[in-house]
Amino acid sequence: MKSEKISELTTSRLSVYLRCLNQLAADGERTVSSEGLAKKFHLNSAQIRKDLAYFGEFGVRGVGYYVDELRDHLTKILGLDRPHNLTIVGAGRLGTALADYYRAAQSNFAVAAMFDADPAKIGTLVGKVEVFDIKNFPEIAERYNIDVAVIAVPAEFAPAVLQQITVSGIKAIMNFAPVPLKAPENVKLKTVDLTISLEGLAYFLAQPSPQNGQRR
Repeated sequence: MKSEKISELTTSRLSVYLRCLNQLAADGERTVSSEGLAKKFHLNSAQIRKDLAYFGEFGVRGVGYYVDELRDHLTKILGLDRPHNLTIVGAGRLGTALADYYRAAQSNFAVAAMFDADPAKIGTLVGKVEVFDIKNFPEIAERYNIDVAVIAVPAEFAPAVLQQITVSGIKAIMNFAPVPLKAPENVKLKTVDLTISLEGLAYFLAQPSPQNGQRR
């Protein structure tokens, strides 16, 4: 792998490539070229080759890529060759919906524990996952070997929750709370703000239509 820093956009595209390769494997395809991959899944063939070149030479001249072999490489590059224990902080509607999603999804991420501050929720089960008191986060996170945390609490509580998570030594965090958060430099924090995404769509709808003039 090249020594230069790999951008988050590149690693995100690797996830897309892996998903596409999984589909090809399910369809019984054994090989694929970058052009074939791009055409089938509406990708950019030059970008595919550039992204993969950061991590090695995977293609075979005259053949392209062996689907199973490239899947294995991307799985290891993305750290998906081992399971990850996930916790969700917030057992409200969003938190329980996320827990249901990960329980049904076939992935390397398993929800091992949930947390909340509401006494009515503490001790209950979401599926088969117990909801613990957020006050006990450090020992429970250690007990279940948590390495990824998801924040699904109201905005006003998110900063305090982030601090509890980072103090516990967890280095990978996804934030669904609608508030910007700042994590220590050695912690990877990704924020998913559905409102911002919807407002981006609203902006698109508000623009003049090429055929019909201003949308009313």
